[in-house]
Amino acid sequence: MLILGNGRVITRDKSSPFIENGAVALEGNSIQKVGSLEEIKGMYPDAEFIDAKGGLIMPAFINAHEHIYSSFARGLAINGYDPKGFLDILDGMWWTIDRNLTLQDTYLSAMATYIECIKNGVTTIFDHHASFGSIRGSLFEIERAAKETGVRSCLCYEISDRDGKDKAKEGVLENAEFIRHALQDDTGMIAGMMGMHAQFTISDETMALAAEHKPDGVGYHIHVAEGIEDLHHCLKTYGKRIVDRLMDHGILGEKTLLGHCIYINPHEMELIKETDTMVVHNPESNMGNACGCPPTMELVHRGILTGLGTDGYTHDMMESFKVANVLHKHHLCDPNTAWAEVPQMLFENNAKIAGRYFKQELGVLKEGAAADVIIVNYDPLTPMHAGNVNGHLVFGVTGHDVVTTVANGKVLMKDRRLTEIDEAKVMADCRQAAAKLASRINSK
Repeated sequence: MLILGNGRVITRDKSSPFIENGAVALEGNSIQKVGSLEEIKGMYPDAEFIDAKGGLIMPAFINAHEHIYSSFARGLAINGYDPKGFLDILDGMWWTIDRNLTLQDTYLSAMATYIECIKNGVTTIFDHHASFGSIRGSLFEIERAAKETGVRSCLCYEISDRDGKDKAKEGVLENAEFIRHALQDDTGMIAGMMGMHAQFTISDETMALAAEHKPDGVGYHIHVAEGIEDLHHCLKTYGKRIVDRLMDHGILGEKTLLGHCIYINPHEMELIKETDTMVVHNPESNMGNACGCPPTMELVHRGILTGLGTDGYTHDMMESFKVANVLHKHHLCDPNTAWAEVPQMLFENNAKIAGRYFKQELGVLKEGAAADVIIVNYDPLTPMHAGNVNGHLVFGVTGHDVVTTVANGKVLMKDRRLTEIDEAKVMADCRQAAAKLASRINSK
């Protein structure tokens, strides 16, 4: 039995959303009880106790769209890289990196990402992987890192014809093998999807091959209309819009996750809504790549299950929360927008998305839910209550304020120190691998 207490508890449970001086009791991988500090300590006097010291006790974060393979890109300068648009960014930076990744690089990239996730209070991710230099076995290397670090992960490989049919088929088979493996997993910590890059790099033949090999019970994870070039390609090549093409190939559905959706129209939104397909918004990436601002507020208002991700741009969900909040106010010239929608995406919809792949309830502190809990070092200057917690979070908290992270009942970080792995050793290995990757890329 473990108790996290002596803090303000933000439960995300509508029946009891905020407890001024509360505690959460964990048993195994589940939450046993949530209540006042006095009540919980009285019920379990012999339990191990972690003191929140007046900070916030919250459900751990979920990231609905990650890119582990981008870990070694930070600060990387590639000879001749001078992008004039989104396609130049893809080919010049990201595809250049993934073509040079070894399986060991993939494993270490995952370790680096998971370490940053833990330190930012993220215990569940949906990753969209690419390593065209080493495809087969890559998802299993990420799973190895996930198990070593303790982060719940839904994984897929990004199928694409961009490096030829043979590698496209390898990507399909890697997904299929990993999905079958994940469906047999009984830990509740691993899941799989059929990953796809984007329709403009995937032929009808490869889409059919992916459908043929996709096991039942899972969907697709694909970038949709991230750049205007994707839409133009689909209209010119197939005479239809992107979501229509995905619909024709049977890709839409309640288990499918569409990344970005910047250049979609109301007709496509209706298809997404009618098929109960999920969407994930990645504000910093869209801005950083100069791709544009998606109609995310309209998606939420239409009742489309829309979550929040980082696209590998950061591993701090609070950072994405802040950026999404100001992006849509700026884009719509409306100071009242995004106050409700973005918190709904991060704290409610991400949990619903995760619920379609993981059996245990996530994103909430209540009896029976997953024992994924964080403590945040935040002492509010102004009054804090159930009605203004999101305002406190968006203006007062970053991921680096997380001091303790618990996932699946296991303490992964306490007082900013990782408990399960030797962070210094892992990061030394990562730095060495990143330097070698940069050297390989720039020697060609």
